[in-house]
Amino acid sequence: MAKSAFTDEDDALLGELGIEVEAKKQKSLTPREERIIAGFEDIQRFFEEHGRAPQHGERNDIFERMYAVRLDRLRQLEECRTLLEPLDHQGLLGEAQTPAVTFDEDIDDDALLEQLGIETETAGITELKHVRSSAEKRAAEEVANRERCEDFETFKPLFEQVQAELKDGVRQSRTIRKDAGFLKTDIREGEFFILNGQTLYVAEVGEPIKAPNGEMDARLRVIFSNGTESNLLLRSLQRAIYKDETSRRITEPTAGPLFGDAQEEEDLASGTIYVLRSKSANPVVSENRELLHKIGVTGGSVEARIAGAAKDATYLLADVEVVATYELFNINRKKFERLMHRVFEPARLEISIPDRFGNPVEPREWFLVPLFVIDQAIEKFREGTIGDFVYDPSRGMLIER
Repeated sequence: MAKSAFTDEDDALLGELGIEVEAKKQKSLTPREERIIAGFEDIQRFFEEHGRAPQHGERNDIFERMYAVRLDRLRQLEECRTLLEPLDHQGLLGEAQTPAVTFDEDIDDDALLEQLGIETETAGITELKHVRSSAEKRAAEEVANRERCEDFETFKPLFEQVQAELKDGVRQSRTIRKDAGFLKTDIREGEFFILNGQTLYVAEVGEPIKAPNGEMDARLRVIFSNGTESNLLLRSLQRAIYKDETSRRITEPTAGPLFGDAQEEEDLASGTIYVLRSKSANPVVSENRELLHKIGVTGGSVEARIAGAAKDATYLLADVEVVATYELFNINRKKFERLMHRVFEPARLEISIPDRFGNPVEPREWFLVPLFVIDQAIEKFREGTIGDFVYDPSRGMLIER
């Protein structure tokens, strides 16, 4: 008899008799529905492992916080609830609740994670674009067996310093280059990486050991920014980094040439730092001409940048003289500019001049700082120590904070 001849009651009766009934053909799912289901299954696995639904909170792991936001969204969207309720044997959807993190209907994942205080490149939660493959999950599991780091207070200042240096541009997080299935990176003691959105620190690299395949390996002590640690193998960490498409290496403060005299083939030009003097006849400017400098950064040519200086209040409505330039490589020029301006903030020129329409303008990039001190600051940036210094106008020198 054809399957279509059976009713639901027939199926139930046959089931009671112990006769397997061919499952009815499921309605085909759209790619978006498949992604929504896969994302919900991640939350279900979390529930099975921890015995509770994921929760918000800064002390929680990044994935738990992401799952909590995702669950809030799934609870709110009627189309998601309709799709997932037949699969929700754990009662996770419940009643739609007011989420701990408020968001617009179309907010993307980057904005959501920024609200959570997390810097990551994970794909959109609402669209669940990045559903990890089984290979990625296996790689992640190799670093998932962690325990509480008893001496985390020793390492916490290192993570805080790295975050500050990333923000100021002293360090960079760079995509790890991968080619033909081979992870082109060495893992050394003292290095920082971002794996699955979480910062990790390689605290120790043990003695080399020979793996069964003949390759050299080593046992690591890896500290994670959430206060846990793992003693995984170096090759396991390499595989996990390779499988995570968003993994990144955090550079050393002195990693790679920052300025033009040592550029290498792989370096990416970021721009030019320029130091200017004004030719303005303004009494305040003329009285301090040798001391007053504008520090800026441009992605193009300096000549093009200052071509209209005499008509621009930012340049004090006067022509300028270029007294120094430095080429920047592999550095976020805007972050660098903010960092340098913060160092010299105590010597910022307070002046208000009218623009060509008569509106008052307060230029913010002019500082009463000797040129040799600017050179010293550039050198400390090169060394990665500039974050420890600030300019003291009374002594005319950089001093430690």
